[in-house]
Amino acid sequence: MNQAMTSPVSRRKAQVFKRISYWLFTALLAAWLLAGGIFDVFHLPAANAILQALGYPAYLATILGVCKLLAVPALLYPRTRFLREWAYAGITFDTTIAPLIMLSFATVSYMLRPAAYRLHPNPKA
Repeated sequence: MNQAMTSPVSRRKAQVFKRISYWLFTALLAAWLLAGGIFDVFHLPAANAILQALGYPAYLATILGVCKLLAVPALLYPRTRFLREWAYAGITFDTTIAPLIMLSFATVSYMLRPAAYRLHPNPKA
């Protein structure tokens, strides 16, 4: 085994790098949630347009916005392990389910498009 990799100094540098990386990405995530929460809570046009395109009611923006804003302190405050896990779960649901819904809508829209909108119109359709 390489002597430099097992020295206490290199282990300490790795720990410092990991901690700095964790807080950097956590801060970026918190900033993203804060911006999204503000957009949702104040019903800004960009957030409302997305919800309308998906067919969701406008009041859902308020619920999502409050949840995003509550996730920020849960992620940043070091003594909230249980709440942090729930915040990460909510973020995971939000970021994985939303693209799947968009993909399913795009697929259905593509499959049901009128014959006039196809590259090679099918006269039977």
